[in-house]
Amino acid sequence: MESMQTIALAIFLATVFMVVVRWIDSVVAAMVGVVLMVMFGVMTEEQAFTFVDWNVIAILVSIWLLAGYFGKTGIPEYLGEMTLDLSRGNVPLFVTLIGGLSGFISMFIDNVVVVLMLAPVVFHIRKMYNFEATGAILFIGLCSNFMGTALLLGDLPPQMLHSVTGIEFFGFIWQDGRPSSFFILTLTYLVVVTFFYFKFRASAMANVELDTSNVAENAESHIKNPRFAIVVCVVFALTIVAMALREVFGVLLGYIAFSGALLLVLVFEIFGQRWKLDPPDLEGMLAELDWKAIGFYVALFALVGGLESVHILKIVAAWLVPFFESSLLVGVSVLYWVTAPIVGVLEHDAYILTMLYVIRDLSAANGMNPWPLYWALVWAGTLGSNLTIAGAPALYVALSMGEKEDARKWSLREFLQFSVPYVVISLVVCYILMLLIWVLPYMEESGVGVVIN
Repeated sequence: MESMQTIALAIFLATVFMVVVRWIDSVVAAMVGVVLMVMFGVMTEEQAFTFVDWNVIAILVSIWLLAGYFGKTGIPEYLGEMTLDLSRGNVPLFVTLIGGLSGFISMFIDNVVVVLMLAPVVFHIRKMYNFEATGAILFIGLCSNFMGTALLLGDLPPQMLHSVTGIEFFGFIWQDGRPSSFFILTLTYLVVVTFFYFKFRASAMANVELDTSNVAENAESHIKNPRFAIVVCVVFALTIVAMALREVFGVLLGYIAFSGALLLVLVFEIFGQRWKLDPPDLEGMLAELDWKAIGFYVALFALVGGLESVHILKIVAAWLVPFFESSLLVGVSVLYWVTAPIVGVLEHDAYILTMLYVIRDLSAANGMNPWPLYWALVWAGTLGSNLTIAGAPALYVALSMGEKEDARKWSLREFLQFSVPYVVISLVVCYILMLLIWVLPYMEESGVGVVIN
């Protein structure tokens, strides 16, 4: 490893350590890491700027603004009380239902957006019945980061898989005569969510007493201005649909999201008084955005770009190639269990994209069926990223929102008590299903190589 690669890796690991332990503010730690990479020549300041995916930042700011307006409609409170009524006053069941719902929503919507949409639901119930919000919001963050790879629309890794392999929407449901991403991740997800329901039942959350006798009857009163709620929901829904149909329009997702947010603001500016919408002040809405989280995203992109610029990710990929060539079982297993911890501390998109190309080129050169390896990569890349806030920025957003609501900071131990069992159980269950469905049927009797259908 060259000296510049050593420097880049040392700065990155030190930054991730500071982000995870949170001895100083995570955003400050990430920004210091970027500055150090520039100071030591790992990248220039211009490169640091260009490494940031500003399309993603535009998506975040725009959708967060839309979600902020959605939070003012009263619909989250309405949904919260309906869910509470459905759970019959059982707080662990309520939190499990809300968290479980977030995973399925994230198959179509960015995971951070899902956290922003559902956090007000938990906050409303928490204020009424006084249970700690951070654990519940963190569970939503973990769940929303889980199912994004189940279908083509939910997250960037499946879209990169589509770009590299040409797989289409239904390939994520059924491929090569066997269930693929949707079914395997859904089964895994149900096991994990069920485990956490019993975890919540054994926590202090289960001791909260609720009176739900009038919940259902009073829930509608939260929507004080139905016209405002209808306008926000219509524009929000149109924006999500337009993002799902991005290829039809031929523009970036960030442009669509920004256009949706701008459309909503224009409707309020032009028709707000005439339609008696009474929208909240735009300046106030912008002030409520989590700008620290946005700064964290920006710094994370730049840090990973620094690693990429000195080819650290290619070194990891080259180390894995001999395992791919030796045996399907060995190759898939090593790829899966090496990827999981890497993405736990590394924003995983750049790593996954690099490995997708390695698998594609290796399979073309050696006559291998790459799909067991593709699936092992994207599944481990999704599930392993839930380990820390460095691996999944949605967790940073969830943790920040929960701590702000509870007015206290969580320790690293408290965080890991949630993230570690979530990650370990999901990885083990998914690994077993993957072996049964996508590895063993493809193995030759000798156990070496990969057979093409």
